[in-house]
Amino acid sequence: MAFILYILIGILAGFVAGKLMRGGGFGLVVNLVVGVVGGVLGGWLFGLLGISTSSIIGSLVTSVVGAIILLWLVGILSKGINR
Repeated sequence: MAFILYILIGILAGFVAGKLMRGGGFGLVVNLVVGVVGGVLGGWLFGLLGISTSSIIGSLVTSVVGAIILLWLVGILSKGINR
């Protein structure tokens, strides 16, 4: 049951990050990947800062922050490749 919750939070976080960063989502599968990887990245960064979350809302915020950072990094890398 917890795995399904992580997947749903990942999908939602990827969707929200896509809307905030580029004005649109990338589709269900890519949103899932961005959200899950963003959740791991956000959890790692929040851990470095000594911030921990224990609620669903906290997990969503952590995932969205991580997904936004991930999309920002991908945007920087893609600009460097396209030059």
